[in-house]
Amino acid sequence: MSEYESVWCDLQGVAFSQGYLNVEGVRTRYLHAGDRNRPALVFLHGSGGHAEAYVRNLAAHAEHFSTWSIDMLGHGYTDKPGHPLEIEHYVRHLISFLDAIGAARAHISGESLGGWVAARAAYDHPGRVDKLVLNTAGGSQADPEVMQRIITLSMAAAADPTWETVQARITWLMADKSKDYADIVASRQRVYRQPGFVDAMRDIMALQDPEIRARNLLGPQEYGGITAPTLVVWTSDDPTADIAEGKRIASMIPGARFEVLPECGHWPQYEAPAAFDALHLEFLLGG
Repeated sequence: MSEYESVWCDLQGVAFSQGYLNVEGVRTRYLHAGDRNRPALVFLHGSGGHAEAYVRNLAAHAEHFSTWSIDMLGHGYTDKPGHPLEIEHYVRHLISFLDAIGAARAHISGESLGGWVAARAAYDHPGRVDKLVLNTAGGSQADPEVMQRIITLSMAAAADPTWETVQARITWLMADKSKDYADIVASRQRVYRQPGFVDAMRDIMALQDPEIRARNLLGPQEYGGITAPTLVVWTSDDPTADIAEGKRIASMIPGARFEVLPECGHWPQYEAPAAFDALHLEFLLGG
């Protein structure tokens, strides 16, 4: 049996808090670690995800930043608005969250959907984003096969959140399929068992609809208009797009740095936290 991986082991010894903020009427769940007087850093998870995506990264970043990992709009235990969610809705919520924590500016680091939102926020609100990290970020293309896979796995997990359906959704994210990821599966299963979550997931899946996705995609104009120093992180085994797509994204962003983490899937911050944290901190703390 492989060693059991517990969320609590990741958080043991970390001075962190979990709570809710009123973000323009949206009750928003967060995990926070670090001195609130330090520069703000906000982590954004992917489609159907939740703040626990970054439990392994709070300790290292809290030494330097007021570090927040949030349940994005319509996700986790944050309020569900009851309509299809597009990128502008997430961006508005993110900027309102920065207002709620009193951060005029923040470093924004997003994975998958979170990266899509972070990039759009950096383009729309350049004055609010210090440094930008796009971690296996979505929003640059529409691959019908990948989109359908996300819909199938996500809707199956939300409609019938058994151990097997939720585990299938989590394992898909990872390069190492041999682990059971039990604690993350259990955490997500609890999220998906909330009343009304099937409807919430349907709203989250709006961006996998070809027509809706098309009007939300980012291209040379948006990426080219990003002024924040940017790090694009990709992986050897990302299930949503290959390394070439990550390089293409980086090539459109002026001065962007591109790095690949080996033996990782869609969650390098979880699968290789030490390598991710070292790279991430070196970029954020660099001149």
